[in-house]
Amino acid sequence: MAKVVRSLVGKVVSDAVNKSVTVLIERRVKHPLLGKIVKKFKKYRAHDENNQYKAGNQVVIVECKPISKTKAWTVESLASKI
Repeated sequence: MAKVVRSLVGKVVSDAVNKSVTVLIERRVKHPLLGKIVKKFKKYRAHDENNQYKAGNQVVIVECKPISKTKAWTVESLASKI
């Protein structure tokens, strides 16, 4: 049985920390009462071994075992332009 790996696509908002990037994930959900579509945002700290991703890049991050207190994701690749 294959292991399911979660992956998310987001934008790098910070690359100030060595071997780490902060990725902003945006998702659209329907408000339960109003029915309006609203944007929800969450930031994830991801591991970037070679410091190759810079602020503004669209990247794909995948879940991994915890690397530190705040990092449990790694950057897999640049996301293709949609």
